[in-house]
Amino acid sequence: MEHVPFPSWPDVAPQLIAVAAGRAPADTVIQGGIWVNVHTRETLPDHSIAIVAGRIAYVGPDASHCIGPDTQIIEANGRYMLPGLCDAHMHIESGMLTPAEFARAVIPHGTTSMFTDPHEIANVLGLDGVRMMHDEALLQPVNIFTQMPSCAPSAPGLETTGYEITPDDVAEAMTWPGIIGLGEMMNFPGVTNADPKMLAEIAATQRAGKTVGGHYASPDLGPNFAAYVAGGPADDHEGTCEADAIARMRQGMRSMIRLGSAWYDVETQITAITEKGLDPRNMILCTDDCHSGTLVNDGHMNRVVRHAIACGCDPLIALQMATINTATHFGLERDIGSITPGRRADIILSSDLTDLPIELVIARGQIVAENGSIQVDCPHFDWPDHARGTVHLGHTLTGSDFEIHAPDGANSVRANVIGMVENQAPTKALKADLPVQDGLVEGDGETCQIALVERHRATGSVTNAFVSGFGYTGTMAMASTVAHDSHHMIVVGTDRDQMALAANRLAEVGGGVTLFKDGKELALVELPIAGLMSDNPATEVAAKADTLVAAMEACGCSLNNAYMQHSLLALVVIPELRISDKGLVDVRTFEMIDLLEPAE
Repeated sequence: MEHVPFPSWPDVAPQLIAVAAGRAPADTVIQGGIWVNVHTRETLPDHSIAIVAGRIAYVGPDASHCIGPDTQIIEANGRYMLPGLCDAHMHIESGMLTPAEFARAVIPHGTTSMFTDPHEIANVLGLDGVRMMHDEALLQPVNIFTQMPSCAPSAPGLETTGYEITPDDVAEAMTWPGIIGLGEMMNFPGVTNADPKMLAEIAATQRAGKTVGGHYASPDLGPNFAAYVAGGPADDHEGTCEADAIARMRQGMRSMIRLGSAWYDVETQITAITEKGLDPRNMILCTDDCHSGTLVNDGHMNRVVRHAIACGCDPLIALQMATINTATHFGLERDIGSITPGRRADIILSSDLTDLPIELVIARGQIVAENGSIQVDCPHFDWPDHARGTVHLGHTLTGSDFEIHAPDGANSVRANVIGMVENQAPTKALKADLPVQDGLVEGDGETCQIALVERHRATGSVTNAFVSGFGYTGTMAMASTVAHDSHHMIVVGTDRDQMALAANRLAEVGGGVTLFKDGKELALVELPIAGLMSDNPATEVAAKADTLVAAMEACGCSLNNAYMQHSLLALVVIPELRISDKGLVDVRTFEMIDLLEPAE
């Protein structure tokens, strides 16, 4: 399907002016509502909105001069009229859905603008994959702006991706119609050390007049942080505490605080506003990563706004953080983010500003959802075969591929172990004394095996290590081709034969997530597009994801959204310890370390 650009303000300015002045009729008038004005932080009762050509022409107490015989009238009946919600930083692939199905899932929740970074698919399919995501995004009835991924690989030298992103790729993407800026600059050591490649990507973005996204995953707020800010990133979503939020805002960045499926970083940072009283203009709400189950069962940006309010934030300030603050940050304040003349007519009707029920959603002047039910089509891109055949293991795996050999004669060993942290992206660098049986190192119940299986170039490489915190019991294994950010295959299990079963199963179906227990497959979520996404409806994918959660619980795992934790264990830019196709990575020093420590 060919993309038809949404008319810009210059295209329709004469119509907007004519309707506002009463010389021409509006397409639609919403009347009798409470105008939530995010510019002035006011609620103004008994107001009406006139819409023409998908944009707002007039807002005032009386829009009768805009009504003609064919004007559609929507009665607000005293409900709040608030701007459509914006997600400032997110990865569509984390929903296990294509852009079309992600849009279908979130539109009923009131999300009308998304700022997406498709760096997951960039690691698998390179610039071609980004273009596919970009092209499908432009087909949707809501605003999906694409940030060009900056870091594939995220940590050069510490991982191998399917493709690499170059400064030339960034410069090319900046000419595409839906590109809004540069995706999160995860290689923060590269920026602080003035790496020419990273600076070239930032320069190409700034020359295009677009926004550079940040990702500073370090607790160090000293000179290294100052160097990172000086390098150009304009926002950051990796903060986890109040001091992080304050430091970012004081240095002129936007502090993006996230509530995703597994990231609960709003409550600990919003106190910079609610308790310290800092100016909220530079704080923005986002999700970062939401899987399909969260989208279907709990919500999207409406969930984040409700959570911010529950954390003590004034409802109008919380709404500003999910609307006008986001639009201003990306240079789109004249186009989205508020209910004011000239802006796209992205409007929500809700009867309560605290509980925020999403009763009617209008995007670009059209009703797109009502009472939780979508009312429009979300067109699909025709994904080619090469985007669906991306799992290449090189050979059929067996239990021997997952063996960890102990030093000769050892009865036990001390191992470096990745420690899970519930509801947060960071891990802990732990040590454990593990038993040796028949010359092989075994888990000890609390600690089980993790493996990174190369799947882009069919090298047959398997990197083995240990992870703690899942709580798995019995004979089981879980495998996923969603393995941020290089997206090889992560396999976690208590039994090597089960790990081989799970890995081979994903090669058979072309990618996804599976869990085996005692030789039986308990759950399978097929993700055939790049091994990351499904083009099935969100409800179907969510149902399979729910089965996966139940299967994990049946194997002893009670962590909240543990699948998200599983998928991030190869993310070699967030401390403290991660696994890659090259080995075990200490992200505190960005150095490889040995799995087993020498005997004393």
